Amino acid sequence: MSSKILTSLAAFGAAAAVTLAPSQSLVAQPSGERPISYSDSFPIGGNGLCEAQIMPPKAGTGLFDRGYSIVCRDAAAPVGTLWVLRGASDSDLPARFLPAAQCQAGEGSVAPQALSDGTSLACSDTETGTRRVLVGGTVSGRLYAGEAIEAYSDAVRLGLASLVADSPVAGDVEIPLTETGDAAAFARAQARALSADAVIAEAYRRSNSGAFAEAAEFFAETAASAEGSNATEALLNAALLQSNLGNYAEAERGFATVRSQVAGDAVLSRMLRNYEALDALNLGAPQVALDRLNQPLPPSANSRSALEGLEISDALAARLSAEQPSALDTIGGLTPLERADLLDGQTSYLKATALRLLGRDAEARTQLAEADRVLASVRNGTVRSILWLRAQVLSELADLAERRGDMAAAEGYHNEAVTLLGANYPGSPALLSSRAQLAGFLARTDRRDAALETYRSLVDEAGDKPAPALRRLLVPYFNLLTESGAAADGAAGDLFLASQLLQRPGLAQTQAVLARELSGGSDEASQLFRKAVNVGRSVERMRNQVSLLEGEAAANPLIAEQLAAKRDALAKLEAQQLTIQNQLGEYPRFRAVSDSRVALSALQETLEPGEGYLKLVALDGATYAVFATRETARAYRTGIDPDTLEAEVAALRATIAYVENGQTLTFPFDIERSRALYLALFEPVDAELKALRHLVFEPDGAMLKLPANLLVADEESVERYAERLASGGDEYDFTGTNWLGRNVQITTTVSPSAFREVRRAPGSSATQEYIGFGNNTPLGEDRGTLGTRSALSGGSDCLWAPAVWDYPIAPDELYTAARSLGAAASDDRILTGDTFTDTAVLGMEDLDDYRILHFATHGLVTAPQPECPPRPALLTSFGGDQSDGLLSFAEIFDLKLDADLVILSACDTAGAATRGASREAGVSGGGFALDGLVRAFVGAGGRTVIASHWPVPDDFNATNRLIDGFFAAGQGTDLGEAMRASQIALMDDADTSHPFYWAAFAIVGDGAAELRK
Repeated sequence: MSSKILTSLAAFGAAAAVTLAPSQSLVAQPSGERPISYSDSFPIGGNGLCEAQIMPPKAGTGLFDRGYSIVCRDAAAPVGTLWVLRGASDSDLPARFLPAAQCQAGEGSVAPQALSDGTSLACSDTETGTRRVLVGGTVSGRLYAGEAIEAYSDAVRLGLASLVADSPVAGDVEIPLTETGDAAAFARAQARALSADAVIAEAYRRSNSGAFAEAAEFFAETAASAEGSNATEALLNAALLQSNLGNYAEAERGFATVRSQVAGDAVLSRMLRNYEALDALNLGAPQVALDRLNQPLPPSANSRSALEGLEISDALAARLSAEQPSALDTIGGLTPLERADLLDGQTSYLKATALRLLGRDAEARTQLAEADRVLASVRNGTVRSILWLRAQVLSELADLAERRGDMAAAEGYHNEAVTLLGANYPGSPALLSSRAQLAGFLARTDRRDAALETYRSLVDEAGDKPAPALRRLLVPYFNLLTESGAAADGAAGDLFLASQLLQRPGLAQTQAVLARELSGGSDEASQLFRKAVNVGRSVERMRNQVSLLEGEAAANPLIAEQLAAKRDALAKLEAQQLTIQNQLGEYPRFRAVSDSRVALSALQETLEPGEGYLKLVALDGATYAVFATRETARAYRTGIDPDTLEAEVAALRATIAYVENGQTLTFPFDIERSRALYLALFEPVDAELKALRHLVFEPDGAMLKLPANLLVADEESVERYAERLASGGDEYDFTGTNWLGRNVQITTTVSPSAFREVRRAPGSSATQEYIGFGNNTPLGEDRGTLGTRSALSGGSDCLWAPAVWDYPIAPDELYTAARSLGAAASDDRILTGDTFTDTAVLGMEDLDDYRILHFATHGLVTAPQPECPPRPALLTSFGGDQSDGLLSFAEIFDLKLDADLVILSACDTAGAATRGASREAGVSGGGFALDGLVRAFVGAGGRTVIASHWPVPDDFNATNRLIDGFFAAGQGTDLGEAMRASQIALMDDADTSHPFYWAAFAIVGDGAAELRK
């Protein structure tokens, strides 16, 4: 049966009647698309780049007058405004809407066709010098007017057309884009443009539509500005949304934060109960969910007389009625008692879900009937707010009907859910999920063609916007595509395209941004683009600082002063960013909007003879692969599911490098497990893999944490090792093993578009070949080597202990690399000791003069103590009062590089950065492997990065030898071939044949690029 992520019950509440036949419904049915005049926001155009958000009424405006902010992707602040004013004229638009600007008739009209007789002006803001457009015209006694920065004139034109039509008008908005911000970052900008009451309503609306990442940003904004129970409610919702996104540890931290704050509150106690049950269902633990739902509430939370006596504030009333058919025609805010009843109805619905998953169908039907009774009792089932829950109930009923063999009823329920969401949440993730559930039902009832058509249609309509919830729902589709064992041609292309809807590491986005910057070489436009990216990151970082101070300002005057200064700085940064965006709009290549997905055929065109691309896709319960060369393509279901893959990778890594009591331990490598994993993942394309010269590998799931080069490619290797042990051989001797990486060069990538863009990007124009950094100055006594390039001891207060700096890495490999590249080992090319400080590196204005950057130092990728947030960094010497002896994730992003290659010869540099660390650096996403130091150096301007998957060893001089061998490669040698040849030398030495010594480093980017120029 289908599974689904369940969303929050909207705090404003509404009845969603549970019916036992598709034709019955107690819920007020939708009467078509909701008019814009009844909405707090509406999309501008059809490509999701701009949105209009209603503004609070201003003094002097009438009851029926409306004003909207225009908010667009990658713009730090609203770019303009739209207005509908009753009884006004367009006779003096500048005085009314842009009093600080000088305006004249525009050369080209921005006015939409509906305002063909209106006025179109080109204006210059006398305070900032920014060029703006101003448009206005009257229709049926109303003035429709709009103004914006010139580069966003499309948004004004389509926004006004939509207001006149009272419905979103189709069309693409072409605006300047850096593509640094994802949907969540856009949501943050939208949330800040709304009034407090509108933010919470929009948060629930997006949550109910399945846009969990976006809703989380709205709830975070509410939590930061609200007080008391309103703030607690927002934190509760934020925790559930993290669960819906699969961030279960973060969800639990959120629930733990608010548990002590909800006791005795009738609404919040019920909400916590239901949300924790939803979290358990997301985790696949229906019995845990059922146990939580059966726990009694605190006595004070069950008193109906107390509930009936509660009053509702004006602000809450506005919020509760936000989803009514019209903001001007409301039935009034729901009372706390009504909200409690609705939450109790949801409790019954959740019990039904848990019972169905436990196979207790009769009890599930009883609970659905109880949900029907309770939900329908609130205002006779006429409130429309939770039609999304109605769709979920219909899906639950469909599953129950299917299990009892009533296929006609099941299909009816699925179709009704799709219709309901299509009318109320068009284009939403919730609608995509509902359609995927219908397609899965069609597949299970042997209607293959209809199922495939439904799946292909929803994938096409989803575009390139990630839909994480589909990870649970695409398994039947992928099974259909691979049902004959290995799909080819069109089916492989379908699977390849659909897989790109799933969330990928933030590194993919950063690589795309770098490619856009490099698309014109180092011309003026590229420099402006980089400036726009950097200022945008500065805005995000300043916003984070403001958020941190806001919670303390009320009780501390000094903090209040700091907050005021930060807000002033933020306003200046936002204005600067908009000015740069307007300038960027003059360059067509930075205004182009395209689908970031890559068709399989287009990917094949980027491959050279002898190259192959293998993409893994880890869904809930199954793992798939697409393998392509320039001429052929195949897709297949692998022999291992994601959970088992996670366990196998963890077990295999434990035999490579295991940290215990501050020491890195190595055990005999589990060669049999490595061989079994190779077969589970690659057996269907074994012959094709072995025929390759270069494999581009896009891992997913646990394989993001394990290099593929150490998988064993034949059975004879396992047998030889066993025979050697039987005759008393060394269990650490793996010479003669046919590793995948012995005969095939391997590049790691994180998405098809990332690989394509890296390969297309022009090479570095740096004039110097190489610069190396390492051998920090100890704070105390030089204690020699730890054996690996990791720092394993922590200090206190989330700081590293001074002893961490007392194990410097010898600089030998830096000097050898410089000599191999024909460079003299002079001080200006090798920075060691007191010259290798964080302040020195950050202060270098000529870093972009070097084509290869090489760091041989300790990597700090874990937290100093378990309770502290990890912040990836490279260890340096100390360099003065402002130095902390660390080159941090955020600081690396700030570097200006023009590098073909960055080598991170340190510990675990292929690891992740938390979302918190990413946010501190002013970037979105994060949390995946490769999202840490690798992403930071790509963001700084590194096209390809060599990074490590575990603490790299200094024993047997292994890492030094590996890097020396890499740089010894001759002219014309690819990066991948240089690495493979160097690794073979260590594979063939009994002392270093264990993968611990040679397999850690991954080439992330394009291993086919040449090492030397």
